[in-house]
Amino acid sequence: MDEILFKINELAENYVDYTSGNLSELVKTRSLSAGEKEVAEVLERQMRDAGFDEVRIDKLGNVIGRIGNGKKILVFDGHIDTVDTGNLANWSFDPFSGEIRDGFVHGRGTVDQKGGPAAFVTAGRILKEMAFDSDLTIYFTGTVMEEDCDGLCWKYIVEEEKIRPDWVVITEPTNLNIYRGQRGRMEIQVSFRGISSHGSAPERGKNAIYLASRACLEIEKLNERLKSDDFLGKGSVTISEFVSGSPSLCAVADYARIHLDRRLTWGETKESAVAEIREIVKEMDAEVTVFQYEETAYTGLRYGMEKYYPTWKIEEDHPFVIRAQEAFAGIFGKEPITDKWTFSTNGVTINGYYGIPCIGFGPGNEVLAHAPDEKVPVSDLIAASAFYAALAFYISE
Repeated sequence: MDEILFKINELAENYVDYTSGNLSELVKTRSLSAGEKEVAEVLERQMRDAGFDEVRIDKLGNVIGRIGNGKKILVFDGHIDTVDTGNLANWSFDPFSGEIRDGFVHGRGTVDQKGGPAAFVTAGRILKEMAFDSDLTIYFTGTVMEEDCDGLCWKYIVEEEKIRPDWVVITEPTNLNIYRGQRGRMEIQVSFRGISSHGSAPERGKNAIYLASRACLEIEKLNERLKSDDFLGKGSVTISEFVSGSPSLCAVADYARIHLDRRLTWGETKESAVAEIREIVKEMDAEVTVFQYEETAYTGLRYGMEKYYPTWKIEEDHPFVIRAQEAFAGIFGKEPITDKWTFSTNGVTINGYYGIPCIGFGPGNEVLAHAPDEKVPVSDLIAASAFYAALAFYISE
């Protein structure tokens, strides 16, 4: 194995310009959720150029590359959509320049999350060059619409493409640490029904804004008493939107709606989270619902799911975690840090719904995700491509 690891590290270093150049090209290709067509075509070409055995784009728009044809399935997953830039005045460089300088690749998506796919394309090239041959199928998935609906892409891959892996590596940014879980999340809407009256006589009506406001204050208190987990941390809830309506600006509001972002720690469920809100609004004329997402992909396919993303974690002594730690120690000569994400990933579906063992390992620091001046160290890209190739050898032993 020492000889194999030496060769992997050597090739990862030799391909540094290839990896960073591929990432630069991906960054230059804008790709908001449901608008990934051009970047999918770029990634498809990069996989083909790397010598993958098969590359295709499914009906949702996911790019699926394959190496090998064994009984066990290992997947490296990275989403290829990004959030928008926000206020351009907060950037000190062009978000879509893909500029490579000072040891970084610069631009929107370098960290979240095109750096992972750029690194796993190089890992695939390394495996092909080393004539990797074992009873293993390796898929490399450039997935879509993750920023709008985490895990929707993997609902499609498992249920429609019928690909059910034995292991998945999520290549979201981990600062080159191994991650094994995250809090879940869900989006809850609460609609309040009031009765309008003339603004000169508000006592004749029932103001939906007042109802919603009382609920908001109770939800703020709820956040303080939510349960905590030693590994994943505390659950949370916040109000992310408040909308109201009335017949006119001279009338009592007869409608209000709040939108909640609820983060779920271990032991919290959709049912328990909804029950907490229903308890708060039980004396109000209100309806509590879990938000349903449905959108048309760039391919024209309309697809959706409920916006409930289960909490997930796998234990530190899980065989997949152990294998990943061994691969890390072998390729880098030191022990890894094993931790968790603060944000949400496709793991909510992969492990949360389907129970497929998954870990995270990716280039870049998650604090730059969705932030201005996003950039990823070129050294992280080298390390990630080496780790992905090494893990394939360790898994196949």
